[in-house]
Amino acid sequence: MSLPNPAGTGMIAHQQLENMSLALVTGSAGLIGSETCRRFHAEGYDLVGVDNDMRAKFFGAEASTAGTRAKLEKSLKNYRHEVVDIRDQDAVNRVFAQLGPSLKVVVHTAAQPSHDWAAREPHTDFTVNALGTLNLLEAARQHCPEAVFIFTSTNKVYGDTPNRLPLRELELRWEIDPAHPYHEGIDETMSIDQTKHSLFGASKVAADILVQEYGRYFGMKTAIFRGGCLTGPAHAGTELHGFLAYLMKCAATGRPYRVFGYQGKQVRDNIHSHDLVEAFWQFTLKPRSGEVYNLGGSRHANCSMLEAIGLCEKISGKKLDYTYVEDNRIGDHIWYISDVRKFQKHYPHWKYQFDLQAILEQIHAAVVAS
Repeated sequence: MSLPNPAGTGMIAHQQLENMSLALVTGSAGLIGSETCRRFHAEGYDLVGVDNDMRAKFFGAEASTAGTRAKLEKSLKNYRHEVVDIRDQDAVNRVFAQLGPSLKVVVHTAAQPSHDWAAREPHTDFTVNALGTLNLLEAARQHCPEAVFIFTSTNKVYGDTPNRLPLRELELRWEIDPAHPYHEGIDETMSIDQTKHSLFGASKVAADILVQEYGRYFGMKTAIFRGGCLTGPAHAGTELHGFLAYLMKCAATGRPYRVFGYQGKQVRDNIHSHDLVEAFWQFTLKPRSGEVYNLGGSRHANCSMLEAIGLCEKISGKKLDYTYVEDNRIGDHIWYISDVRKFQKHYPHWKYQFDLQAILEQIHAAVVAS
């Protein structure tokens, strides 16, 4: 079977196209995108992956997704790759026009994901994160309005509002009082307004609201997943993005690591790419319109920087060479744990498969094998 070629060659019959179950994944060679491709392919979908390897531009050659793309093309029979820049409205529209209403699912994972990088090139950050999302939404509305549209947002849409919570400093982490309403995690009702987001957070807010609006205004089946730290063995971690993957890489290889601010006690929750993509699949089976979900490791899988260092050292059997930098990153959270109970209520069949230990063991095995 061959999928239609946007260049105009290798087209298949319109009737045959209508009978396909097609999914389009942006950022398809990234951590979440590649996991999504494999999951939906296993469910019988034909995949169109959209990825132009801008991660290499953002973070250098070691962050390139070219290797993952090659693996997808080799291992997934019904996968076709498109080197398309989502900022290019005409190119995006051509792909969607070719696929039309046969396109059942769009999973948008492509992004510029770094606070620091966004401040260097604000226009690039905003056009990738916000304009790119608008291009995809409008193309979907014009050509496949019944398709499910899933967007990977971020907890950074809350800006530094979580830092106003009454936190207590413990030996290895910051923590919130057990009696506080947010002890189980931060839910979707926290305000995203009047707070410092970083420019990255601001561009993701714009995209987040757009996806909500296309669901609420146009009635499209859209979902926004505000992720915690998304991780897994396929993550091409760098200092500017990919917390656990980069930390384990440094621990296992002896590369120096820098801890930025908060005495290294800042807390993050971490969710394996498999568990996040399973949430995508559950939503696809029973979609809703304009829904927002916080989805991270929750109380199931979270750690401070110091705790993560200890685990990486234990698993790798090596001492991490790290230094402490007093200045924290702008807009960084002191403590963030996701409350995932809304999603669990809507989709009770979804369960975590990976805890923090299992995540780090997989990442370590991937680093050693690379």
